Amino acid sequence: GLANYLSVLSSETWWQSMFNTLVITLGSVSVELVLGLAFALVMHRSLIGRRWVRTSLLIPYGIITVVAAMSWRFAFDPTTGFVNALLGLEQAWLTERGSALFVIVFTEVWKTTPFMALLLMAGLTLVPEDLLRAARVDGASALQRLFRITLPVMKPAILVALLFRTLDAFRIFDTVFVQTRGAQSTESVSIVGYHTLITRLNLGLGSAVSVLIFACVVIIALLFLKGFGTALTRGEGER
Repeated sequence: GLANYLSVLSSETWWQSMFNTLVITLGSVSVELVLGLAFALVMHRSLIGRRWVRTSLLIPYGIITVVAAMSWRFAFDPTTGFVNALLGLEQAWLTERGSALFVIVFTEVWKTTPFMALLLMAGLTLVPEDLLRAARVDGASALQRLFRITLPVMKPAILVALLFRTLDAFRIFDTVFVQTRGAQSTESVSIVGYHTLITRLNLGLGSAVSVLIFACVVIIALLFLKGFGTALTRGEGER
């Protein structure tokens, strides 16, 4: 009953995992938005080898998440990985909480930035070329055209891309499970739900954790949908 929810919400483990999940979500999605927009502009504007550019940038997204997580786990390994050798370090990345979270975020960014770029590239098709040409004739710089024309027109597409990626990142499980299994206090809310429900077979607390995760996902979706509706209203008003 409600005692299970009170037990979960009063648990330090739950709030620690919630903090980790928010760090991973905000860190990965914010970096993916910037890199995804840059890649989308490259794929949209490239004139030479456009097909090869798009294919090469989308390769990471086609790799299974578990395979990508395991690959980067070995890459950051202090004995067999190439990252320490490349940077000249002797860092045991997955044995400390801060560096382990960095590896998780890095893996997520590498894996799903192409997905963000794909959605944003679709949004770039909404930007009228005549408007960009007129702004160029009026003397607007590339940055002015980006921030005054391209991004405002793309706002609905950006919100949709952020919605999809935020919901996906908040439910992160595969990468954390493969790379740390929640050790070093790196558990996400999904890992907590897995350990509670599957490993410990505590059906009451595990179900409460699952319902709370679902409630968080609904809240995030409602916030983005509200912002999406506001963006559409403003766009129609400007027209």
